[in-house]
Amino acid sequence: MSRTTAWMLLLACMVIVCFQPGASFSIPNNLRQYQHVRNHHHLTRCYGGGGGNDDNNNVASSGDPWSDEDDGDENSSKDEGSVQDGIQNWLESGEAMEDFKTYSVSLGIALALRLLIIEPRYIPSLSMYPTFDVGDQLAVEKVTKLVRPYKRKQVVVFNPPQTFRDIVNNNYGGDGNNPKSKEALIKRIVAVGGDKVEVRGGKLYVNDIKQDEPFTAEDAAYDFGPVMVPEGELLVLGDNRNHSLDGHIWGFLPSENVIGRAVFTYWPPWRIGNDGMY
Repeated sequence: MSRTTAWMLLLACMVIVCFQPGASFSIPNNLRQYQHVRNHHHLTRCYGGGGGNDDNNNVASSGDPWSDEDDGDENSSKDEGSVQDGIQNWLESGEAMEDFKTYSVSLGIALALRLLIIEPRYIPSLSMYPTFDVGDQLAVEKVTKLVRPYKRKQVVVFNPPQTFRDIVNNNYGGDGNNPKSKEALIKRIVAVGGDKVEVRGGKLYVNDIKQDEPFTAEDAAYDFGPVMVPEGELLVLGDNRNHSLDGHIWGFLPSENVIGRAVFTYWPPWRIGNDGMY
């Protein structure tokens, strides 16, 4: 195997490691069931049949009827021996160790990128619609949270606080250990520590200033606050305000729970971009 081929294979490995979608994000509503009706396309599997005249499907009977099959078995054994010999020769060569080092370094870099810098996630619900739709896959970067303070309107992925877990466990069962209560969530920051926040008349007010929110699906059908966001905490809401189990129900989010910031959607192709992400 040439060095160029090895690097190409490892580059593919890095892409696979970095861009396989991660865990699901969210419960789709604030304990009120709703459905998103879609058209389903059913795949039809086609099977090819023999058909035609049976005589055309029969093997000619002249000569030994098993001769071709015997020759095939012999050729198959030779092929298997050639493959095994080739693998053995490669393992005994210095090139094998060189390729192994290349694979190890590249895989290590890919894993480090995913663990420390950027990771993929997918959207399983409509709580952030229309910014994200069900099935969207997006990249979440983990660096800026270490060097810059959080800002309003940023979309963040985070581990749920205890209050969220308690609500899910109480309403969905599971003896306090429901898997849904541990899933990472995605919401939008609407207020940071020290902000006064309120929802009234369907609109969001931060520090008594009405916010322009073109990314929301509809006006909120609830009132909230006014409350002061404690230092070191955030208030996060879903863009689909009336169908999101978010901060207006379970309270404030500790900033240390944030995993990273959503930066762009990479799948499906027709939704590639970063509209609605700040």
